[in-house]
Amino acid sequence: MARVTIKAGDDYALKLSKLATGSEEIAKKAIYEAAGIVADAIKENLLDVLSPYATGELADSLGIAPMDHDKTGWNTKIGFDGYDKKGVPNQVKARVLESGSSRQTKRPFVRPALEATRGKAEDAMAKIVDEEIKKIMK
Repeated sequence: MARVTIKAGDDYALKLSKLATGSEEIAKKAIYEAAGIVADAIKENLLDVLSPYATGELADSLGIAPMDHDKTGWNTKIGFDGYDKKGVPNQVKARVLESGSSRQTKRPFVRPALEATRGKAEDAMAKIVDEEIKKIMK
């Protein structure tokens, strides 16, 4: 039976250790970059859907939540925050635009943005992870 022994140097072990300790920061950076791509597409679609008389408050309330860690890993949310001048939650207004109501036809802007940017966001995350690993392993 053949036997293979690989002796990694201390330098390589140190690089692997740095990679392990920096993995959370790399993940956060990649997720935030992807979230920015998706949020920009949602905002662009929203501006196309809104009437010319809209105040722009709904578009301004779109944002990215701080990173959170749970059982599945690191994640963030993209959503609407706050209220308009009349006290109506911006989340409700966005939901009515996206799904429609009994008095308003739906004008989807979130789902098309998600579908259009999925591959681009995944590619951006992969690129950032690769770049950060290369920086550490050099």
